[in-house]
Amino acid sequence: MNAKWDGETRIQTAKTLLSKTVDELDDIPNLEVGLRVYGHQSAITPTFEDCNDTKLEVPIASGNSAAIKSRIQGIQAKGTTPIARSLEAAASDFPDNTGRNIIILITDGIEACDNDPCVIAKKLKDKEVNVTPFVIGLGLDLSYLEKFNCIGNYAEAETKDAFEKVLESVIAKAVLNTTVQINLNTVDGKPLETNVDMFLYEAGTTDLKYTYTHTLNRKGNPDTLILDPELKYDLVVNTTPRVELKDITIEKFKHNTINVEAGQGEIQFRFTNANKPYQIDARISQQGKPQTLNTQKIGETDKYLVGWYDVEILTLPRIYVAVKVTQSGLETISIKAPGFVNYTAGSAIVGQIFIKNDNGTWDWVCNLDDGSLKGRFTLQPGGYKIIYRVKQTYKSEYTLEKEFRINSNSTTTLKL
Repeated sequence: MNAKWDGETRIQTAKTLLSKTVDELDDIPNLEVGLRVYGHQSAITPTFEDCNDTKLEVPIASGNSAAIKSRIQGIQAKGTTPIARSLEAAASDFPDNTGRNIIILITDGIEACDNDPCVIAKKLKDKEVNVTPFVIGLGLDLSYLEKFNCIGNYAEAETKDAFEKVLESVIAKAVLNTTVQINLNTVDGKPLETNVDMFLYEAGTTDLKYTYTHTLNRKGNPDTLILDPELKYDLVVNTTPRVELKDITIEKFKHNTINVEAGQGEIQFRFTNANKPYQIDARISQQGKPQTLNTQKIGETDKYLVGWYDVEILTLPRIYVAVKVTQSGLETISIKAPGFVNYTAGSAIVGQIFIKNDNGTWDWVCNLDDGSLKGRFTLQPGGYKIIYRVKQTYKSEYTLEKEFRINSNSTTTLKL
């Protein structure tokens, strides 16, 4: 920190800009600030460097800007760089862990005491401390500081002007921004839904500003987010179907809550009597709407918003079901396991397969491959009829038919 930077030392630049920043933080409500310094008490000698040289110079409190500025001016850079130990010690500086605790680290040196930042990161996260490493310096080994990704983010400033801009940016993002809580509410208004991706666009645009996977914290409450309060947002919650909220305004210096009606339940498909895994899909759409929301395999369970859905199970023949999804409920749709029909013919044939209804009528199921000599179909249990003729005959009177039955997990063989 004693290296020259535009005519003055880096430490002097840091003192000036930090003093200015502390003044600007004075008017922010519910904000408490403290000052921890390292490498300023014990000088490095050829045989000694003090890796415990870190001290909370001004305890975290409100209204202490004068004390911080006064202490900053008396600091001298003369010792080593115990970054990890300073971060670990900083975790104990906070009065409690119920607030949004932030550390802004300013350094122009790399770790000098061989501690692993990620080990410290776990300790910090266990205390729910949010860390924003902020890095100053020319020629600083950023490959080391990338390890701080396990704690937070870092920014590099290579000049005095860059330092000022980056410091302003870090303060704006870490301290001045509002906090936001997005509640994904059940039908009775409880914020218990989670584990779904959310997009936050600048309102009225396609400019995606933030992407989050919704999370409940250790206390079971929606996680706290930090957003830029200067913007309005369009929120997309990627439930099935998705939920959108437009033109959201958030207030500065406050904890904002965004409520989303996102009550969900589950749809499960299963075979009642399958003796092996059949690959059959089901198409789900909102009742009365033709668009496909999801394609779900038999044997799988997926979440959907509370409401009515039309289900088309892609068996032969198709099965159509209307299902009501309820809050936290599991709606199970059971179908019989399919069977198979194999056919062979002495000459190329054309034709179709039909299923017999309970009232004795017949419904089309599928077409045979045009001009085929053999084929195989997977069919639901029931009575069927195959109607066909040899392709090279040119009279309808040569039409033939054969009835057969399909049983679950069994194969029926036809010689035509």
